[in-house]
Amino acid sequence: MKDEESDNQLGSYLRARRELVSPAQAGLPPGGNRRVPGLRREEVALLAGISPDYYLRLERGRDRNPSPQVLDSLARVLHLDDVERTYLLGLAAGRLRAPRRKRPEHVPARVHQLLAHLQIPAFVEGRAFDVLASNPMAVALSPRLRPGENRLRSLLLDPEEQAFHQDWAKATADFVAALRTTIGDDTGNARFVELVGELALSSQRFRTLWARHDVRNLDGGTTTVHHPVVGELRLHRDKLPVDDVILVVYYPDKDSDSDQKLQLLTALSHTEPADTARSRPAHTPHPKTP
Repeated sequence: MKDEESDNQLGSYLRARRELVSPAQAGLPPGGNRRVPGLRREEVALLAGISPDYYLRLERGRDRNPSPQVLDSLARVLHLDDVERTYLLGLAAGRLRAPRRKRPEHVPARVHQLLAHLQIPAFVEGRAFDVLASNPMAVALSPRLRPGENRLRSLLLDPEEQAFHQDWAKATADFVAALRTTIGDDTGNARFVELVGELALSSQRFRTLWARHDVRNLDGGTTTVHHPVVGELRLHRDKLPVDDVILVVYYPDKDSDSDQKLQLLTALSHTEPADTARSRPAHTPHPKTP
């Protein structure tokens, strides 16, 4: 997170989203000598019903108290969905809040017990996608789900994880957008600063996605992965909040081909070390993949 972005998050977000809206999407005639992608500042101002000078002040961080009505108008012009609109409002409101003090992420003992009993891949992740605990089935599904790994780092920098996902491009876009949503106005959080800094230096894909300022929630869904031993698996994903952490579970449709393959992985998981489900520091340094 660059200093200028941290100092003017609202302006950075408005500028990034403005550049992603085409004149055609905004109902403007095409053509003209356009030197910038997307909409011009004066076009956003016109469509939102505010003065160009006022919009310029917003983008440059000179006016930090836009009204909810102005923000709603900008959300409409920029074609923001509900998640993106909520994020926009939060950026403006965040300036009025005192800095948040986060407790260290901790996996409750009962969740360790739950992981040990589940016969499907399950793990616990923190706000920055650090794997805090996992069961043998999760590690059998992917070695990158061991405690101490970071899911976003693995996705961007580990070739095996890239091959694991059927749609790697979508997965990276979803994860990066979800990270920005989670960070919100908490840009001073040391873990977020560390992770974003590392990935910005190591991954062109991350730099490209981060510059878009996409935001979205990464909750439940269905994904297809390619396991090196059992082949293609179609799995559902659910994310369940537990205190300050998230329990993530993957499971197939009952009696499906993926269900049979997961049963094979269950047998393979019995060979994993007994301490797999124990927590370890979530951001242990990893060698970077070129």
